[in-house]
Amino acid sequence: MIDLFKHAARKGLFLFDPETAHGMSIAALKTGAVPACRIAPDPRLRQTVAGLDFINPIGMAAGYDKNAEVPEALLRIGFGFTEIGTVTPKPQPGNPRPRIFRLVEDEGVINRLGFNNEGHDAALARLSGIRGNGMIGVNIGANKDSEDRIGDYVLGIRRFYSVARYFTANISSPNTPGLRDLQARESLAALLSAVLAARDAEAEKAGRKIPVFLKIAPDLTEEGMDDIAAEALSHALDGLIVSNTTLSREGLSDQRQAKEAGGLSGKPLFDKSTAVLARMRKRVGSAMPIIGVGGVSSAETALEKIKAGADLVQLYSCMVYEGPGLPGTIVRGLSKLLDREQVKSIRDLRDTKTDYWAARNV
Repeated sequence: MIDLFKHAARKGLFLFDPETAHGMSIAALKTGAVPACRIAPDPRLRQTVAGLDFINPIGMAAGYDKNAEVPEALLRIGFGFTEIGTVTPKPQPGNPRPRIFRLVEDEGVINRLGFNNEGHDAALARLSGIRGNGMIGVNIGANKDSEDRIGDYVLGIRRFYSVARYFTANISSPNTPGLRDLQARESLAALLSAVLAARDAEAEKAGRKIPVFLKIAPDLTEEGMDDIAAEALSHALDGLIVSNTTLSREGLSDQRQAKEAGGLSGKPLFDKSTAVLARMRKRVGSAMPIIGVGGVSSAETALEKIKAGADLVQLYSCMVYEGPGLPGTIVRGLSKLLDREQVKSIRDLRDTKTDYWAARNV
């Protein structure tokens, strides 16, 4: 299926601008034009992370299904979990178009979308209509014009508590001015205190505690990573997602598109995001869950994230180039790699290359 997509369907989709093509892919999932993926369960891939049971470690990252239009369809094509959003309290259009750019030679994507989404009400209505128990996380953010950004995150916890399996507080998008300032230690401490207090209050009412993850940038200094690790540990955060897109343009072949403002994702992000992942693993220790994101395009790159220190792995941009068969292909490929490695659980391979990746100068 991947070969068919890469040689035919991709060629057709690439006739359209990236945002139109994205809308077409959402429509295809809605209508069932993308066939479900039949994968035999592999108990070696099943894990319990942050108290949640994942049937496989491959997830769809936030950014694709911003408005919770197709979470169940994504689970049907092979993902073990999916994350909707980023969703903000009020609807907002995001930045002016064009705002997504393909770097075909590099198999990368630059976007400056700016949290374009239909707001809490629309996403909540769709999620409330789901009757299954799929692993659907909710990625929450702040409106660009908000006078109380921390309050926006708190509101996200409260609004989606009845429908989210986990939350992600996204403070690492480069496309909302000043958002990454929330990664600074004092601001982060205030954010985590407020968000986790809201979660605990909702947990007491609901009788269940939903994990909260923090999504961070790959462009952090060593001091910045120290600060985030210290606050994550002191607040007993449930986990980290490493990482969002990068502002770096190092090593790109497509120098024309590289001049576009925004965050870079896809294959060019793999090394940088994996090195930051490993460095954060060394800082937070073995117990805190980490989801690795950035440049995952194959079973081999997914497993490399796990060896660097990830419990789970997410992807998005590489599916632009590999097609909707990618999650199923990766899950099957992981089973074959575990055969080769002769391990009883994929968790046995976590951290086996943390030192290697933490030392990489990328």
